[in-house]
Amino acid sequence: MTGTEPLAARIDTSRPHPARVYDWFLGGKDNYPVDEDLGRRIMSLDGTAQHVARTNRWFMQRVTRWLAGRAGVRQYLDIGTGIPTEPNLHQLAQRVAPESRVVYTDNDPIVLKHAEALLRSTPEGVTAYVQADVREPERILRQARESLDLTRPVALSLVALTHFLGDEDDPYALVARLVDALPPGSFLVLSQLTADFDPEAVGRGVAMYQAGGVTLAPRTRAEIARFFEGLELVEPGLVQVTDWRPELADGESTDENAVISLYGAVARKP
Repeated sequence: MTGTEPLAARIDTSRPHPARVYDWFLGGKDNYPVDEDLGRRIMSLDGTAQHVARTNRWFMQRVTRWLAGRAGVRQYLDIGTGIPTEPNLHQLAQRVAPESRVVYTDNDPIVLKHAEALLRSTPEGVTAYVQADVREPERILRQARESLDLTRPVALSLVALTHFLGDEDDPYALVARLVDALPPGSFLVLSQLTADFDPEAVGRGVAMYQAGGVTLAPRTRAEIARFFEGLELVEPGLVQVTDWRPELADGESTDENAVISLYGAVARKP
């Protein structure tokens, strides 16, 4: 799970990292001045950015409740995990089914630093952590097999991840490779930034991230729908994340002034 290079040496504090900026938006303390600076600059132009980050987190929570409950999923591969913020995916899944098995993956060494929190599984279940980048699907799948049975259904979670992949990364091929490795009955969970609703605000955010050396690639609804080709969308389909099964909400709040520039969906592999 760890490399030979000291952890502190592998954490780049000279440029913002999406996981740490997201942590700052969520009110966490595991970020650096460079991350807070970018977060504050984004907030100065869009005061709802923090609420949007929380809204995305709530989407993950509702989806996990549905997967663990109604869909009966017992295995999860969460790529782009981010810094632990309770409740984490494994906590939600194991509340419903203690035997659930979860593998987390992220490319930020600071997430590795907090892997102990991610590995607090129920006695009946399993949680594991893989330090890897989504651009390394073969490595992720190889290590995931140590904890997951890939002959049985798995929920692949790519929440707020694909918009950090530019076209040069061929994100559709990366997602397809991961989905192809999973058996029928598996699910793809994905949320992605869009400029469909507020192109000016999203454009400013893209520029800020790019100035910090971070790729941010918003996509249209049609472009996001491509990630689900060949899969069966679960109702209500590809929608703004706030509209995905709101009846499953627990402890969420609303901001009528916030434009939620995120699409999300869950789809089943036939």
